[in-house]
Amino acid sequence: MKRAFLVLLVLAAMPAAAALKVFATVPEWGALAQEIGGDQVQVFTATTALQDPHRIDAKPSLIARARSADLLIATGAELEIGWLPVVQRESGNSRIQSGQAGYFEAARHVAMLDIPARLDRADGDVHAGGNPHIQTDPRNFLKVGEALAQRMKELDPVNAAGYDSRWRAFAERWRANLLRWEKVAAPLKGVAVITQHKAWTYMLDWLGMREVGTLEPKPGVEPTVAHLSQVRQQAANSHPRMVIRAAYNSARPAEWLSAEAKLPIVVLPFTVGGTPEAKDLTAMFDDTVARLLVPLK
Repeated sequence: MKRAFLVLLVLAAMPAAAALKVFATVPEWGALAQEIGGDQVQVFTATTALQDPHRIDAKPSLIARARSADLLIATGAELEIGWLPVVQRESGNSRIQSGQAGYFEAARHVAMLDIPARLDRADGDVHAGGNPHIQTDPRNFLKVGEALAQRMKELDPVNAAGYDSRWRAFAERWRANLLRWEKVAAPLKGVAVITQHKAWTYMLDWLGMREVGTLEPKPGVEPTVAHLSQVRQQAANSHPRMVIRAAYNSARPAEWLSAEAKLPIVVLPFTVGGTPEAKDLTAMFDDTVARLLVPLK
């Protein structure tokens, strides 16, 4: 009995298993990693919902965080091409370099849309692998999450059972949410919209909505007055019900079109934290569907 008590004391004095350190480039993957990892992970998210994920500076603070990461989760499809390679290189962390087990790209696990027929910088901010904004379709979280849970188990086999059980619980809740969202969002099928940036391809595909114009003349290029006038004419001919922009987009182009074409503006969270209501992944889609339905009332 005394010996058993001493063993318990020794075990209690031992440090707990170190948490898996996760560096997520954008809020949605940080939130997904937290759902799967629970208290077995420490998640750092490099950007916020109010930042354009294409245009981030590779600050020393990000490099310092990447230096100690066990797992780097990126969207991929060139979303982070302007800053992440610098962070990886300057971190000196061999675990999170491209091609290593500690580097995970979400876009590799879903069917990509908007794959360009040609690559020319004159066409704006195009991505060779397709549109990177895969997080706007909740169905993609099941595909990405399954692969991510497997990777986390491989990197941290001691805690594999925990990752597996949390993933299964999340996936069950997510499938139920999908049924609920699709039922509530049924009136949106076929609805025509104008978007500010080509950020909503996956969401529109999921809900069966139609994009009939884009405020940016080319992806990532600020609209001119001449282009906005063309979009206004498009609106007169195609009768959209709303103009959609992400929370991080400049408000001015959408406000101009709204005033000229008498269209309501719908500001969507785009990712976790993009609106006050979008506090987690489930709330992000609750809020997205609710906001899209407002102009139909």
